[in-house]
Amino acid sequence: MGPKGKKSAKKKNKITKAERLKMLQEEEERRLKEEEEARLKHEKEEMERLETKRIEKEKWQALEAKDLERRKEELEELHFLEECYLEAEKLKKENRLLSQWKHYIQCDGSPDPSVPQEMNTFISLWKEETSETFEEVIQKSKLVLNLIEKLTLILLETPSYDLQDKNVKQYEGSIEELKELLHAKFNVATGLLLRQASTLADLDSGNMEKIIQDENVTLYVWANLKKNPRYKSIKFSGTQVGFEIPRMLATCDIALRLLHTHYDHVTPLCSTLRPLKAERLASAVTDITTDQDQSRIEETASQEEQEESKQPEGGSLAVIEEGKLEEDGDAVRLKSFVVEESEATKFEVEMKLLSKKVLAVQLFLVENTCEKPKFFEEHEIDLLQFTPLGGVYHLDILELPPQWKLVNGWMMVEILKEGLQRYNYPPETSEDLEIENIFPPIVVTIKVQENVIFFEDPIVARWDPEGKHWRTDGIDRVIYNSESRLVTFDLDMLSPVTLFQDTHINMPYQSWELRPLDVNKVLLTVTTVFTEIHIHIKENLCMLASVKLKNRKHFSILDGQWMSPVPFMRALKEVGLNIFPTVYSHFYVVINNKIPMVELKAYRQMALLSSAFAFRWSQWNLQCDSNKVVFQVKELLDEERDTESSKWALFMFNGDRAQRLKIEESNDTYSEALMDETELHSTLYHMVKDSASGEAMEKIRRSNCQFTDSVCQMLLSTRLLSYS
Repeated sequence: MGPKGKKSAKKKNKITKAERLKMLQEEEERRLKEEEEARLKHEKEEMERLETKRIEKEKWQALEAKDLERRKEELEELHFLEECYLEAEKLKKENRLLSQWKHYIQCDGSPDPSVPQEMNTFISLWKEETSETFEEVIQKSKLVLNLIEKLTLILLETPSYDLQDKNVKQYEGSIEELKELLHAKFNVATGLLLRQASTLADLDSGNMEKIIQDENVTLYVWANLKKNPRYKSIKFSGTQVGFEIPRMLATCDIALRLLHTHYDHVTPLCSTLRPLKAERLASAVTDITTDQDQSRIEETASQEEQEESKQPEGGSLAVIEEGKLEEDGDAVRLKSFVVEESEATKFEVEMKLLSKKVLAVQLFLVENTCEKPKFFEEHEIDLLQFTPLGGVYHLDILELPPQWKLVNGWMMVEILKEGLQRYNYPPETSEDLEIENIFPPIVVTIKVQENVIFFEDPIVARWDPEGKHWRTDGIDRVIYNSESRLVTFDLDMLSPVTLFQDTHINMPYQSWELRPLDVNKVLLTVTTVFTEIHIHIKENLCMLASVKLKNRKHFSILDGQWMSPVPFMRALKEVGLNIFPTVYSHFYVVINNKIPMVELKAYRQMALLSSAFAFRWSQWNLQCDSNKVVFQVKELLDEERDTESSKWALFMFNGDRAQRLKIEESNDTYSEALMDETELHSTLYHMVKDSASGEAMEKIRRSNCQFTDSVCQMLLSTRLLSYS
């Protein structure tokens, strides 16, 4: 009975063929239904998408049409606002003339560096003075260095269209002559000092040791009077600066000199780079058009005069056709009007040409148009990649001159015609000898200038007078102590030495922010891998507010000093805080390169708005194309109103159109979708103005033209949108 029951259960569970067919049919119908529903849903979604796209396109076209409709008006208003750059340029020119007048009425006896006759007289008279002590030369060097600095700034700050080639050659010639004469004077004064070595000898060692210093120069000199072979370690009293000399030098009539000039007059002599001329490239871009532009001005004025001379006396063509000139008084008045119109036209042409020149100079600062630097020889320092810091250490072994002797109550000394002589070490020899074994290197210890910042161990280089460049060969076992700021190294032969740092060590920047503090005053913050630099800008002046190194504040000699932009940027570079790319920097830094004209327009308009709006870095600037820039913007009237509720907005600008983006800085993906209920504008200025308060716009209208120009110049010089 059991087995039969199981068999009947199996028969009962078995599906018939008809049932299977029915199930397949139902399944097929369900599948078709689902496919149809999916198709209809897809068609509906596609229609909705197309409709949305059509609406968005129509909306965009309407926004574009509205933008084009007011484009002329907006550009005219922007052009009017950007005349502040021309006004600032004219004020700079007036200030240059005023400084000459101030020097004239000051009557302090110092020469005017811009007057060649005064400079020639000053140099000639100083050459005639041959018995100055080192202290006297140091005192005179303050005036000389001041003259060199003034001439350098004239060349850097004066646009080429205001500076003739003959003046450039004259100023550069005066600079070179002053530098050579100053160093020659230090040599003569050193010789005079060494003649008195025996009278200045130390009672303990019997040798002469002397330190003379001021804010620009430090002299360390040691005279080997005793010639004790065991006295090989020279450390100048109160310092760790000194030499370790070989035994053979310890028995010679020599003197060791370390002349540390806190300035660098050596690097400009380099055959591979003329830094002064390289820095002047920004203004030299207009040289080609200057003569043509001047011809156009003269041609326009000439045409106006010719048209005036063709007209009957006292009338214009339009008035003569109407036959309304019957009295002499009317004729005189009309002639006066024609002359005024001619002068106005000439002035208008001049202003247009000046505008083009200013724009050309600014554009050059953001262009990467220079050719790739030449190939540098092995061990040669690439001065486009590395910057000398802390001045030059002139290291010399000198022959000890004859000393004063007491003869019959008279102090007598033999004066050598050839003057101060260098001692050759190692001596020149034609024999194939192992120089290192016979003439071991000299160990030198120098101290880094206090106000200079090295973010990495400095590179030590020596000057090659024949090749006229800095080299790293012949220098071994370099040790740098960042706490004591001492650098110790072996040197095969003594020569001028300096310390180098990577020019682009602070590039690219990690972030930046431009923040208004008051009318005509802003704070620019640039954050790099190593430091955070805060710069105040007000009117035509800049100041280093603070420097942070690894979350600690660093004191700088520049803190609190207000300077005009060009001297300020030079000063920052000289202390190792270089955040100013050169025309060659793109060869050494991976940058977020933007189209120059887009970058330029953005900086000019950001500067116009900087009194009332804050700008800062956006991560999306890396994501957008090179023909667009993206940054964050926020209205900021004062610090008290800067709350968390006042959000940053993202703006995109391509030079011809500005828009506010819908995304936020914290989003995960980039999108160029337009912010709801916003419009397009032809300028960044009008895009920001759309959502600005009346108080903010009033603050902008009260901005000083020199302030706007200074902010723009700092933005152009740092190139925040490409180098961050």
